[in-house]
Amino acid sequence: MSDAAVALALTGIRRGFGQGHTRIEVLRGVDLTLAAGEIVALVGPSGSGKSTLLQISGLLEPPDSGEVSILGEACAGLGDGRRTELRRSRLGFVYQFHHLLPEFSALENVMLPQLVANRTKAEARSRSHRLLARVGLEGRENHRPGQLSGGEQQRVAIARSLANDPAVLLADEPTGNLDLGTAEGVFAVLMDSVRNAGLAALIATHNSDLARRMDRVVTLRDGMLVTV
Repeated sequence: MSDAAVALALTGIRRGFGQGHTRIEVLRGVDLTLAAGEIVALVGPSGSGKSTLLQISGLLEPPDSGEVSILGEACAGLGDGRRTELRRSRLGFVYQFHHLLPEFSALENVMLPQLVANRTKAEARSRSHRLLARVGLEGRENHRPGQLSGGEQQRVAIARSLANDPAVLLADEPTGNLDLGTAEGVFAVLMDSVRNAGLAALIATHNSDLARRMDRVVTLRDGMLVTV
């Protein structure tokens, strides 16, 4: 795979946590490469370190050692300003809980990250309308989160994650808080959105059926990744 085709590369990622007088090694030298347009399922038992790996991949916490590269840019030595810029412009995040701002409408929730990235209000509004229509929420743009169903709220979160044209999407149990039928619909929207945008995506899930529908499955076991 050429460097130009690599969206996300993790090399030798190690992370441990102190617990009393002992230290628990959660990640023991993880290597993973995602190509542009590739959707990879991250599976493993609860407590195996999936969320930690996603946090490190998203530059939200540093590894103890190892390197994270986004579109070929090594991030270990970057300052806080550049890391923040990369999170804002190159990375999209979807979590199990939508984390929408309750006082803002669906449209405004999708507009906000664009305004922070210095898009004009008119540009942000227009793009947000398009993104919400893409996830099946046309006509629901002016509803606040409390007026939307759980599935609709997660669709807004997906639209928000795509707001700034990221190269990599990271999702942590994006359907884990939904009933089976709603989860199916949200997963379909997520996959379609990622495919249409040509993103690389790393999606943690406990749902083995959903995992098998992705391009590749990697399992986090004893701090290492195993490809299935």
